[in-house]
Amino acid sequence: MIDNIESLMHGFTVVLTWHHVAIIMGGVLLGILVGVLPGLGAPNGVTLLLPLTFSMDPVSAIILLTSLYWGALFGGSTTSILFNIPGEPSSVATTFDGYPMARQGRATEALTYAFVSAGFGALVGVVVITLLSGFVTSFALRFGPPEYFAVYFLAFASFIAFGGGAPLKTILSICLGFGFGMVGMDTVSGSMRLTFDIADLIKGISFLVVVIGLFGIGELLLTMEEGLEFKSVATRLSPVEILRAAGRMPRYAWAMLRGSLVGVWMGITPGGPTAASFMSYGIARRTSRRRTNFGKGEPEGVIAPETADHSAGTAAMLPMLALGIPGSATSAVMLGGLMIWGLNPGPMLFIEQKDFVWGMIASMYLGNVIGVVLVLATVPIFAALLTVPFTIIGPIIVTVCLAGAYTVANSPFDLWIMVAFGLAGYVMKKLDYPIAPLVLAMVIGDKAEDAFRQSMLISNGSVGVLWSNPLVGTLSTLAILFLLWPLLSTLLGRRAAPVVNDAHSREAVEPRSP
Repeated sequence: MIDNIESLMHGFTVVLTWHHVAIIMGGVLLGILVGVLPGLGAPNGVTLLLPLTFSMDPVSAIILLTSLYWGALFGGSTTSILFNIPGEPSSVATTFDGYPMARQGRATEALTYAFVSAGFGALVGVVVITLLSGFVTSFALRFGPPEYFAVYFLAFASFIAFGGGAPLKTILSICLGFGFGMVGMDTVSGSMRLTFDIADLIKGISFLVVVIGLFGIGELLLTMEEGLEFKSVATRLSPVEILRAAGRMPRYAWAMLRGSLVGVWMGITPGGPTAASFMSYGIARRTSRRRTNFGKGEPEGVIAPETADHSAGTAAMLPMLALGIPGSATSAVMLGGLMIWGLNPGPMLFIEQKDFVWGMIASMYLGNVIGVVLVLATVPIFAALLTVPFTIIGPIIVTVCLAGAYTVANSPFDLWIMVAFGLAGYVMKKLDYPIAPLVLAMVIGDKAEDAFRQSMLISNGSVGVLWSNPLVGTLSTLAILFLLWPLLSTLLGRRAAPVVNDAHSREAVEPRSP
């Protein structure tokens, strides 16, 4: 614990420079813009900004990307409350009570509840990262190829068990990601795979181009189809009302704590912020004494999803750094960024790159405080952007996507790949296929393959190496349980159903005595 605090203090010495503070402020402002404008979103915002970080040092780069992420989450909350338009998928639950509050003339109150609870949730997530990161280093030297493969296997199985989508669709998404990730030169044998004699595919398919298409063009097509109409409410904030609303926050302390715990759990597992916000809202609605007010402007209906949303987004950084398992689509993109910067996610990262890891963690404390202040100060400005016709915003987004895809490798062929994956992203969204597992498989699929091959070479082809010691055996067993969890839960549900029906039939035949 003391070592963690000392490392955190070292991280603050890295971050507390004018250069990094300016990066945090700029990143948060860009993130708010990304969150406010429909058709972008945090994953695509981080993706579009990633090429600009290639010339930066890794510490500055990760601070910029994480700051943009926090800002995007705040921006999505702004549009959810003022316009009933979730700028982020994770902000959908906020519209249920946030927009009714705004329509009642309580926009300042709703925004204050959202931003303060979001800051609290993010703080809890960062504290969890600070406390748990020390345990990661103790396992650093115990990880070999079998352990790494078991971790990757666990990551994919976790998406199947807890991702929230249909298991078969998640499996298909992962398989597609594996297939796209295999295109190009095999790193072990040196042979070409799935290139179909196309010279441009020898270098493989860049995950960066893929996510620009999936998240940028795909989301834009959906937005065009929906034909958004912005119906705003008053966006003038009263400082006195902000202080009054902040003073009422202690009444909802339990809701914030509960939402933070839900968010941390869903962030560490691959549930992600969207699932966390819906789960927290559902729990709050079922357990609140004011459940009849939900959907009509209940403050707890804003606080619960916002707290979980931000704590999940923050906590997702821990498995991404420590195990190479992204807990959300945005952290999956950041995982690819780490590899581009020459850093290998995993337990050794905490030992070999202390400035990077603890500088990032320290910036998360500072970035969320700055984010709360900036978002309260800039709500009217960014809300005014939504008065711009989408016919102007749409082409700007397309231009940014084209520029981002081209700058990855200066290849015109990448633009066609981006367009193809944009159409694929649109179709996947329409058919409810999850995109994050595909991105995850493209990012770490080759590493999982290499770890599996090395494990088989070590054991002369015996799968028993995955149970050769308690650590790898536990990880492998959990992965198999997670993989089979949808099937097991279905079978258990079917066995419990007849019992429930029998109980109801007996109750109908034998009515209770008064």
